[in-house]
Amino acid sequence: MNSISAGRVHLPTRNVLACLTQRSSGRVLVVRRKYHDESFGFRKARDFTIPDYTSDQLTNRAVNAPLLRYADSLRTHGHRAASIDPLDLLRRERVAALDPIRYGLDDPARTFDIDGIIWTGEGRQEWTLENITSFLNVVYVGRIAYEYMDLPSKTERLWFAKLLESQSALEPITVINADRQKNIHALLAKSEVLDNFLQVKFPNLKRYGLEGGESMLPALDALFEAASKAGMTQLIVAMPHRGRLNLLTGLLEYNPTSLFHKIKGGCEVDESLGVSGDVLSHLVASPTLQYGEADGIKVSLLPNPSHLEAVSPVALGKARAKQYGLLKSLSSGNDNQDCMLGDKVMCVQLHGDASFTGQGVVMETLGLSGLPHFTSGGSVHIVVNNNIGYTTPASSARSSFYCSDIAKMINCPVLHVNGDSPEDVVRAVDIAFKYRNHFRKDIVIDLIVYRRWGHNELDEPAFTQPLMYEKIRSRNSVPKLYEDKLISDGVISVEAAQAVRDNYKAALNTALTDVTSYVPPPVSFEGAWKGMVWPASPAAREEKTGVSSAVLRDVGKASVHVPEEFEIHSRLNRHVKSRLRSIESGEGVDWASAEAMAFGSLMLEGCDVRIAGQDVGRGTFSHRHAMLVDQKTEGVIVPLNHALTEAKGKLELANSSLSEMAVLGFEYGASWERPDLLPIWEAQFGDFFNGAQIIIDTFIASSETKWLKQSGIVLLLPHGLDGAGPEHSSCRIERMLQLTNDSYVAQEKVNVNMHVVFPTTPAQYFHLLRRQIKRNYRKPLIVAAPKGLLRLPAASSKLTDMGPGTAFQPVLQDPLTLANPKAVQRIVLLSGKIYYDLAKERETRNLKSSVALIRVEELAPFPFAALSEALAPYSDANTQLEVLWVQEEPRNQGAWKHVQERIEEVLKGLGVDGGVAYRGRKEDAVSAPGTGKLYKVQQLAVIESAFQGL
Repeated sequence: MNSISAGRVHLPTRNVLACLTQRSSGRVLVVRRKYHDESFGFRKARDFTIPDYTSDQLTNRAVNAPLLRYADSLRTHGHRAASIDPLDLLRRERVAALDPIRYGLDDPARTFDIDGIIWTGEGRQEWTLENITSFLNVVYVGRIAYEYMDLPSKTERLWFAKLLESQSALEPITVINADRQKNIHALLAKSEVLDNFLQVKFPNLKRYGLEGGESMLPALDALFEAASKAGMTQLIVAMPHRGRLNLLTGLLEYNPTSLFHKIKGGCEVDESLGVSGDVLSHLVASPTLQYGEADGIKVSLLPNPSHLEAVSPVALGKARAKQYGLLKSLSSGNDNQDCMLGDKVMCVQLHGDASFTGQGVVMETLGLSGLPHFTSGGSVHIVVNNNIGYTTPASSARSSFYCSDIAKMINCPVLHVNGDSPEDVVRAVDIAFKYRNHFRKDIVIDLIVYRRWGHNELDEPAFTQPLMYEKIRSRNSVPKLYEDKLISDGVISVEAAQAVRDNYKAALNTALTDVTSYVPPPVSFEGAWKGMVWPASPAAREEKTGVSSAVLRDVGKASVHVPEEFEIHSRLNRHVKSRLRSIESGEGVDWASAEAMAFGSLMLEGCDVRIAGQDVGRGTFSHRHAMLVDQKTEGVIVPLNHALTEAKGKLELANSSLSEMAVLGFEYGASWERPDLLPIWEAQFGDFFNGAQIIIDTFIASSETKWLKQSGIVLLLPHGLDGAGPEHSSCRIERMLQLTNDSYVAQEKVNVNMHVVFPTTPAQYFHLLRRQIKRNYRKPLIVAAPKGLLRLPAASSKLTDMGPGTAFQPVLQDPLTLANPKAVQRIVLLSGKIYYDLAKERETRNLKSSVALIRVEELAPFPFAALSEALAPYSDANTQLEVLWVQEEPRNQGAWKHVQERIEEVLKGLGVDGGVAYRGRKEDAVSAPGTGKLYKVQQLAVIESAFQGL
């Protein structure tokens, strides 16, 4: 550790200028700052360029300006006339912009030099207007339609034009030979066979089949193959319910016997593990698929809740976390520009048309896609577009023309493709992958299909869409249409086509027969999770989390280390000196220092730490300052990364967009990937977590029970009534506690789904953070985090509180009353910051020996044994103890409803009569008053109620 204190870290001076605007001679020069470019994990998108027009091409474009306008009009508006809707339900008017006469081009035989106007790859050529019109219509007004001309990047627009036009002129963009056609046919036919089989065998099953949208399977198959041949090793897939069973059995090698076992009421995993399982349409698989000579590619389909689109940010976070090793390699000076995020891992997101436009998390997740601390190297989005959401038609489901228009907020290109043409679907996927892999940006495929049945197979869709379903029921299926085409073209015989169906149906029948002897395979921890155990197993263990004083001091100093030639804000000098002073003395260690010591000590042990949220680098309350900004250059350092040179772990400070749901989902996805990562999401104020309630309900609180997915995610939710009003006071502890499966009685072995704590000292917080990593299992941790306590001298700790042999204490005893427990007249149980208000009032009233203040620091799992131990000295002295629960939250909120029965269970075990009484605010519709005067009156009443009658 000598390297920490041996001297200052010398950083190169960076010419990182603030954003300046200079005006000279009517010209404006903008110098853009490079804010955060030194921070670990910050990955700015690489700039790409394509050779600009030559002087001859520019001249030709000027001479033939009407032709240029016509060509650009087809590129821009061709999608409006393209044949992309299988049912032809899109209301389309004649597109006047596509008529050459509009541009004065009225002679079909007239020839033009097309160099620099149309990209044929052949250089200068003379084409007739008739040839030009025919060519551009083939490219832009077919069964694939393109929206790329609105992209602000000229490079990207040119890339598309050159790819689409030169390859269309020379040869098809994607060559689909007979073998590939047969593969497409097999995927489509087997999908149809599965849906028909399930309909016959399980007629009352809601299977959310793929009928009408079968082209999704060749689309994904083409994408997986392209990724594999490009050298990728991992794909993270997020998708909703529709077509999931088809994908699982058709592409992801899911055992049909396991599927039928689930349909018949069985559990998808070993029930002895205590799992409750999930519904059929949320099943998962992670096979390694083989495509030709390429190395195998692992495709991980993530579990999803029924809340549409909620899984998308989770998938994005998992894809990013898979590339942490690359980020660390690059940060160590190996800044190889040939190695980029997205080289080996790609996120694939499937959506429904109604949810893509209707769910706000889509916008939030798209907003993360290009942010330096959140990008994973570009996602491919496939919208399986039924033109209906449940019973709501597109005209009532969105204000935009296309469901994909939301993606334009990130300047995302969109490819619309007709699902009735599987080969064009494959071509569209090939183009999309080429774009994503070149630019490492998101791209959307709008796969326009239809839904043969209602929202599920038991619905009657004609109640609300009679004309749509009249069309649907009068047409052949997509697999049958493609099969007839291949038979007509001589690619496959009638007998061979039927054999594909018959053989697969026979395999399904055999799988169904095998259900009687089926046993779910054992679940084991593999890869990064090897060595972890199930929390309820006898092998689960708790570790001491204390650290030597030498390491604490070295890490504490490193956390506020300011390199030479780096100028911090003058007001931070006092902050740095104060923290150094407490570290040297071992007294008065504040929350920021304790947190930094937890982070740094874990980093020295090889663990990474990532904290994300709004303003996390500085901290909402300007307390953390884990990143420092040079006041002259706006260059940024993270002292723990720069000064802890021996640490193998890294600290990533991800100041996020103003999003809760997507950012928390992202961090949660990262927690699934790496147990050696301490992932933290900090709400700006605890109240704001409710913007992410869906992630908390459907993932954090329930993933282990539903899917056997462990997570060490930490939620820091600043909490405390301090006069800040209804939306800046409460993290709704009551909601978090209600979501736990905490037992009402003491048990020898508990497996609570998530831990909820309300720590009152920096040392307790330190131990909680380290406990998340030191255990051999993972649990979500909900922290009602401090606000006013951050700088309260009384709410500080000693270094010895974090030293060897120490650990988190679920209950903090009152040392002032233990010497003479017989003198205690009243025991006040409480949690959180009100302890300090009550301690001060107790001293003022001179009641230090007669009132015991005992802090319940861990609310779930409820600390039955620890609380019993803390109360035992008093109960031995007096079985008629008066026991109160005091809280500052309203009675219908806070921890009261959670702790009441459990405290009484403890008192009953100690032989104490009378139970526990409540003291605090009355029931309220808001968490805190918005009027300062009323807050003070209420708070004073709460404090006085604790001592009333003494």
